[in-house]
Amino acid sequence: MNRTEFLLALDDMLELPAGTLTGTEELDGLEGWDSLGVISFIALVDERTQKVVEAEKLAQAKTVGDLLALAGVKEPA
Repeated sequence: MNRTEFLLALDDMLELPAGTLTGTEELDGLEGWDSLGVISFIALVDERTQKVVEAEKLAQAKTVGDLLALAGVKEPA
């Protein structure tokens, strides 16, 4: 899964219009980023990348870019 596809999946998960997220957004500023959003993110990563997100690292995430890093989604070259 590439960066654009993952951002679109995050948009959908957070019920945002497609193309809203760019990776620089602060998680605290996203209305859908709550306990359900955290669980949904863990499930999304598992489903799309087959990676396990460590709870401690997820708790330290501050931006959408941090979430991309946790999911193993690389920045474009």
